[in-house]
Amino acid sequence: MVSTVYSAALNGIDAFIVSVEASRLTKRNDGYDNEIYIIGLPDAAVRESIGRVRAAASSAGYKLPGGDSTVNLAPADRKKEGSGFDLPIFLSLIKGILFEDVDLSSCCFVGELSLTGAIRPVRGALSMALEARAAGLTEIYVPAENAAEASAANGISVYPVSNLVELYEHLRGIKRIAPKSFSFEELRAETLLRELDYADVKGQETAKLALETAAAGQHNVLLIGPPGSGKSMLASRLPSILPELTLEEAIETTRIHSIAGTLPPNTPLIVTRPYRAPHHTMSYAGLAGGGKVPIPGEISISHNGVLFLDELPEFDKNILEVLRQPVEEHQITITRVNGKYTFPAAFMLVCAMNPCKCGYYGSKIKECTCSDVARHSYLSKISGPLLDRIDIQVEVPALDYGKLSSPVLAENSASIRKRVGDARRFALERFRGESYGGRAITGNGMMRAAHIRKYCILDDAAGQTVKAAFDKLGLSARGYDRLLKLSRTLADFDKSEVIKREHVLVAVRLRSLDRKYWNN
Repeated sequence: MVSTVYSAALNGIDAFIVSVEASRLTKRNDGYDNEIYIIGLPDAAVRESIGRVRAAASSAGYKLPGGDSTVNLAPADRKKEGSGFDLPIFLSLIKGILFEDVDLSSCCFVGELSLTGAIRPVRGALSMALEARAAGLTEIYVPAENAAEASAANGISVYPVSNLVELYEHLRGIKRIAPKSFSFEELRAETLLRELDYADVKGQETAKLALETAAAGQHNVLLIGPPGSGKSMLASRLPSILPELTLEEAIETTRIHSIAGTLPPNTPLIVTRPYRAPHHTMSYAGLAGGGKVPIPGEISISHNGVLFLDELPEFDKNILEVLRQPVEEHQITITRVNGKYTFPAAFMLVCAMNPCKCGYYGSKIKECTCSDVARHSYLSKISGPLLDRIDIQVEVPALDYGKLSSPVLAENSASIRKRVGDARRFALERFRGESYGGRAITGNGMMRAAHIRKYCILDDAAGQTVKAAFDKLGLSARGYDRLLKLSRTLADFDKSEVIKREHVLVAVRLRSLDRKYWNN
């Protein structure tokens, strides 16, 4: 007799349904323990489940069937990884004894077993719940710590289970478990109250304008200034002026964090834009993602949010070059022997750096101690191709005492967010139906060459200004495109379909800083 229960496995950030089939082979009379064979391309963690299943069943007071058994994980041609198969393997083995008359054909089970019979959390519960729903299953049983996350998959009943006894009593109808509920709007309202605010930032109006423009058009930003000028403070508040996550974006973001293991416990959904600020000592795999079984790195964990790289020249140059593909393509592909894994990576890149090693080149407060050679060596760590991909480059000077001591509060994030939202909605109407690489275009920073030709319409005065900027600044073809994209965003604030001279002038002011520092 074959007993079948359903589970799910991960492949990148996606999941697929696995049929866990158990069949008893022979009954042993030689005094040795019954053997359990697991087939279907299991990894080491799956094979080790035999020991966990035996101990958990014994601790919970359940006896596994006699005789040797084979457990098949179908489809057998796809690799099965992780400890989340413990629970479905246990159920498939014991179904004919405890649940012979219980219909489990519409249920999905995921969870790691401890030796005491407790059910431990796993990664990727939301992706699994979404796949179970897509496969037509109506119930999913997950560890209690994963239930809040899985509940975001509306359309499937999510049951949190803490141990095997609790699951048995529920399935037998002795003591039912209440399904986990979820409200996106309530969760978002609670979370937004905890955001940082630009009202705390004194002065730095040019930098704020740059970040507001970046938020409206999804542009990348480079902030250059001496230590203590507020670069990190400005960057950390950028998510507070970005448009709120939609439910679809929140689900996509949460799936990535769940698989990467960065989702806080008992978190139903990430409802604020991610803000990631990795240290400059981070490895290539930590930034790009990787491992024997690849998991997302900081590039993907920042998806739909902000990736902030402070002290940019301190990052290894080879690590920085990995940014070039995801900045352009909004995804990153990692190749391994067992296949390719593609993770989404539509983030806003915000970089900060000092103008030189000591940090005080051009400062009116402290004299720079760096030689020209040392300064050139420091700046040359940032490659030209990477700079070309950063639309906005502005200086963040040190503030004087008058601005720091002023009791007047700066404009708060809520009012800036409203302007950003209005500009984005104006752009979204223009981009309705437009896409690139299968992803809808939601901001000017995502435009390709064809979109630039179609939507960056200049009046005569603006055209002459762009030509003058191109000649004077020695822009590359990519730099020219970036200038047009930036001008398009500034025109969106004025709800103008035509780019005017004043929009180009501001774009040039926000774009040409690389010529000051990297001209030679």
